[in-house]
Amino acid sequence: MRQEMSQVQEQRLQTVLAPQLRQSLECLQVPILELQNLIQHELETNPTLEQEAKDNDQLEVEPGTSEIEKEDAENSVDEDFEVLARLDDEWGDYFRENRPPPYNVDKNREKHDFMMNSLTESESLQQHLLEQLKYHGLSKQNKATAELLIGNIDSDGYLTSSPAELSATTGIPESQFEEMLDIIRDFHPIGVGARDLEDCLELQLKRLGVEDPHIYGIVKNHIHNLGKKNHTLIAKSEDIPIEKVSKIAEFIHTLEPRPGRIFSTETTHYVQPEATIKKVNGQYTVIMHNEYIPELRISNLYKKMIKDPSVTKESKEYVRNKIQAAVFLIKSIRQRQETLKNICWLILDVQEEFMNSGVSGLRPLVMADIASKLDIHETTVSRAISNKYIQTPQGLLEMKYFFTPGYCKNDGSLVSSRTIIDMVGNYISEEDPSKPLSDNAIVDLLKTNGFTIARRTVAKYRNQLNIPSSHQRKIS
Repeated sequence: MRQEMSQVQEQRLQTVLAPQLRQSLECLQVPILELQNLIQHELETNPTLEQEAKDNDQLEVEPGTSEIEKEDAENSVDEDFEVLARLDDEWGDYFRENRPPPYNVDKNREKHDFMMNSLTESESLQQHLLEQLKYHGLSKQNKATAELLIGNIDSDGYLTSSPAELSATTGIPESQFEEMLDIIRDFHPIGVGARDLEDCLELQLKRLGVEDPHIYGIVKNHIHNLGKKNHTLIAKSEDIPIEKVSKIAEFIHTLEPRPGRIFSTETTHYVQPEATIKKVNGQYTVIMHNEYIPELRISNLYKKMIKDPSVTKESKEYVRNKIQAAVFLIKSIRQRQETLKNICWLILDVQEEFMNSGVSGLRPLVMADIASKLDIHETTVSRAISNKYIQTPQGLLEMKYFFTPGYCKNDGSLVSSRTIIDMVGNYISEEDPSKPLSDNAIVDLLKTNGFTIARRTVAKYRNQLNIPSSHQRKIS
């Protein structure tokens, strides 16, 4: 067979999202803090878009359009400007109606700027170790060797490459790496530079002055059984009473398995609720946090530019496209807020008992229910609640928290699966540590409360709560 390259033309249908539709979906999907960044980007790239700082700063939209009607086809945009003028008024009215009084943009902006300016960059573990290295008076060569070791210590404080491996790749004698490693292992935090968990715990025990050989024996030989709480096997192996094993286990649990954790540089993710559910005059209501979204309008300067006969056709076309993009952004933001507001009201309608009593009052709710009531697609609901939070009388919760499948009790009533999970957690928290509840025992307890649940379902919920099995929970 002969292989060759050739060009072939073919016709086919393919669904492609228009840029405006992509922007609309992005506005709907991003949380409120990211929406602020998106709006700021548009303000910087679209000159026709302006941020309205105060209500009384709003410029009056010039109503006259008779001049436009007399111009030729290139200026036939009078309908756009009528829609634009209405949108300016409606947008301002929408925000003023939905913002809780009193509203002060400048005050909120000052708080936001103060918070952002107060953030400081935290010191990393490597920086902390290098700072301590300065005070040891090492030679230039030894200091470079120590810096190589510090560079191979991960964020948890463990050495990722052995002195032998580093020696093979750098040509520096292994003994020199071992000598520098001994110095680093005396640094703060205690346990840094360890090769593994056992080594880390032993370093901490030595620094604490612990001399009991049984503690070192358990750390060295039974760390796996210790994690499984298999105290009986440890007691037999070490030939010590099981009571002493329990005390040693309690002491070892006070040690730090990840000494570098206190210097973690993981990014802190801030969340801002999209809305608040609170009681007003004895009735629950939804208050949207529109005050965190800049109030936008179209620049009057560019509106007048479209009407100016001295402006070139190309310039008017550019401005017209920018204005249309700005109008679509304003509409997308407004639609986003309306959709979220409707979803929040429906959540309140279904979960009002939860607002009063907590998890026990949570009712089953699926996205299809919300979608059918709002006459939108289920994926739209999924995008709308993604990474969004709502402030409730029961705390700040992700919107997805309220969407759970349900179970039918023996009496026919429906309850949320989260209610069952909460009950499983409560049963285990109240159990006798010497006689922990098995999954089958929890099934029987749920059955006495009217829930017929399979054992594997209980096991799944227990794993979701990060609770080990009854065998691992047992304390002899």
